[in-house]
Amino acid sequence: MTETETIHSSSRQRNGEAMAESMPVEDAFGDSQKEKEGPTLPGQIVWRNVVLMLLLHIGALYGLVTIPAASALTLVWTGVCFMISALGITAGAHRLWSHRSYKASMPLRIFLAVANSMAFQNDIFEWARDHRVHHKYSETDADPHNATRGFFFSHIGWLLVRKHPDVIAKGRKLDLSDLKTDRVVMFQRRYYKLSVVVMCFLIPTVVPWYFWGESLLVGFYLAGLLRYTVVLNATWLVNSAAHMWGMRPYDQNINPRENKFVAFSAIGEGFHNYHHTFPYDYATSEFGSRLNLTKAFIDFMCYLGQASDCKRVSHETVMARVRRTGDGSHKSG
Repeated sequence: MTETETIHSSSRQRNGEAMAESMPVEDAFGDSQKEKEGPTLPGQIVWRNVVLMLLLHIGALYGLVTIPAASALTLVWTGVCFMISALGITAGAHRLWSHRSYKASMPLRIFLAVANSMAFQNDIFEWARDHRVHHKYSETDADPHNATRGFFFSHIGWLLVRKHPDVIAKGRKLDLSDLKTDRVVMFQRRYYKLSVVVMCFLIPTVVPWYFWGESLLVGFYLAGLLRYTVVLNATWLVNSAAHMWGMRPYDQNINPRENKFVAFSAIGEGFHNYHHTFPYDYATSEFGSRLNLTKAFIDFMCYLGQASDCKRVSHETVMARVRRTGDGSHKSG
């Protein structure tokens, strides 16, 4: 039976007043969803992806070499591109579109879609679909980056092989009507390849060249390839490291862990035991904006009137879960 947690929906525009709302926990699954007996099917290697990922990481290593030659403005611009890219995943594809943990205005949704294209990790529709499958069938063959298959597979290997048939089959059964009726999501999906070329590679490269005379080579390898590769690996660490190393203060019966290094590198996505226990909490953490720049960004958008209805789990619900299923490592405050 699916477990139900009590979620409180809080709107910053109403000075933090909470309304009780009951939401299902996606990570609990019944007998019909359990992994099948028998060995896991070996993935068919997609050699094009292997070659492209190898070239990308070689290019990123060269980007490190260009850092001493880069101007201070280019270094700042690279950091800005990193933050925009990361928010396109964390605040956009993840917390907004995958979990619907808050509401965003049209201008904010457009910004997050553009930022998502800069991150280049599949379009919003595909990202959200696979992430919902990941939560519903976590650590089974239907999980796109099943961590029980090892660090390499859950980190990058899942992108180098064909999807397991269970991932495709379960994904087709999900209700994705909210994504299909979202004009921003479908517009980005329609023009995704063009948006990636422009946002992920062209703009990061051309802006420093045009505005302050940076070398196109430095712009491409530093703000383009190195920044893109760092964002990719920061996101992948949520799938790998945060499912393997750390504490499980909220639910010791699931693999996801609390991992501060991942929280830092993925701007707030490393409080993973909490997130898989309470997937509809917009903060994905019990502890506010600590190591959680994504929450701070969403809060700022609420202050500007661009975001609202942020769902939050009550302290009482959290503590009840800690006492019932936690591993004893919980520290409140």
